[in-house]
Amino acid sequence: MTPVSIIAPAKLNLFLHINHQRVDGYHELETLFTFLDFGDELTFTLRNEKEIILCGDISDIPQQDNLIYKAALALQPYKNTPLGINIKLIKKLPMGGGVGGGSSDAATTLLTLNHLWQCDLSIAELAKIGLNLGADVPVFIHGKTAIAQGIGEELTSINLPKKWYCVVFPNVHISTAEIFTHPELPRNTPKLSEDWKLADTSNDCEALVKKLNCEVEKTLLWLLKYGPSRMTGTGACCFVELDSQIAAQRVLNSLPSCWHGFVAPNTTISPAHTQLENWLK
Repeated sequence: MTPVSIIAPAKLNLFLHINHQRVDGYHELETLFTFLDFGDELTFTLRNEKEIILCGDISDIPQQDNLIYKAALALQPYKNTPLGINIKLIKKLPMGGGVGGGSSDAATTLLTLNHLWQCDLSIAELAKIGLNLGADVPVFIHGKTAIAQGIGEELTSINLPKKWYCVVFPNVHISTAEIFTHPELPRNTPKLSEDWKLADTSNDCEALVKKLNCEVEKTLLWLLKYGPSRMTGTGACCFVELDSQIAAQRVLNSLPSCWHGFVAPNTTISPAHTQLENWLK
């Protein structure tokens, strides 16, 4: 059966404000997500047996704990075919990097299998399933640059000008759970007014992450040579926004050998959606 390869794109949080913590433990927040034209690559091949088989860069994570597997399993009740699936992952996004690798992989799995397994679920239905897998999964399923509110499920699409980004991973892994349960995390940033401006690019997690991990602070300071530096999500990836690919590549070429990175433009529509639409034509 013909394989289908789809990008699971990186995301950046251009700002991240935490408004308060709910009694159920979840945090209400406001953040601006944008997608990058770069990410993991997932290849899906239908199989005659009903099993879900993962291969590729799946490290030592038990299959039952892998978000790709969990996404496929969550979609099984909606299948209209007896076929199973082989899923191969080529990992390009760092784990624990704050660029949404696991959430993006899960969303791309839901979006692709919705077609391959003939589930015929709407984007809203897929997003509801995705929310059970992670708070960031719905934004990848909707696939549009957006302001996210609530616990990440309330989305307002917006358009942003095209920019290029140099994203740097300082080779440290940050636990999202550790950051969101830390007593020093700010939890009282006022909610945005309707006339909010993109000039506010603060990340409420950044000060705490820098305190807990000096490599993140070093990365942000190094990037300041090229423009205002920011951290995405709960880290560890940091980035700088530039006007051209040449400028972004110049930053990457100067990167200290102890760190890794990539350059990519932002996209208003997720590359996963664009590729799926082209495949379905």
